[in-house]
Parts: sequence; structure tokens; C-alpha cells
Amino acid sequence: MYAIIATGGKQYRVKKGDVIEVELLGDVDPQAVQFSEILFLHDGSDSHLGAPFVKGFVVKGELLGSVKGPKLKAMKYKKRKQEYRTFGHRQHYSQVKVLDIAKV
Repeated sequence: MYAIIATGGKQYRVKKGDVIEVELLGDVDPQAVQFSEILFLHDGSDSHLGAPFVKGFVVKGELLGSVKGPKLKAMKYKKRKQEYRTFGHRQHYSQVKVLDIAKV
């Protein structure tokens, strides 16, 4: 059984036991993370396609912690001015372990 969920403006294909990194989840209970925006669900024999979301199902997870993504470096440069500036960015993510895909 697997599902395609939407969170943080992105889509993830998840199944039981997967560990995914999603956009930061605010103040949520670490033991009771739920994703109700399920776009597609396949339970082995038949499929459920949402319009826009599948009703009656929820993906339950557990918040493992916060992790950092890769460091991105960028540079600004102005021609004929001998001027440049480098800067970096490192995104923070929430790491979630999928516990179950269940009916509500």
C-alpha cells in the first residue's frame, strides 16, 4: 500500500516505514503527525484517485526531528565594477517516519 501526499507545496510518494524530509512543520505533537491531503492511494488491489483529495484516509507519522539540507552557494557580480558577493543558504527540514496509512 502506498500513497501520494501533498505537504509544503510538494508531493511525496510514501508507504509504511518510509522516512521523508518535508518542509518545516510548526508546532505539532511529535507523536501525532497526520497528513490528510492524499492525492492518490493504492492499497494493493484497487486505486483511489482524489478530486482533489481522497476522503476517508489519513497518513499517520512520527516526527523524528529537524535536519538540514545541502548548502547552496550563489554569487552576485557587477561587471566593470570589480564588485562581487558570495552567499549561501541551507534549508531546514522536518524528518517524519510514516507509521501507517489508515481509514478514518
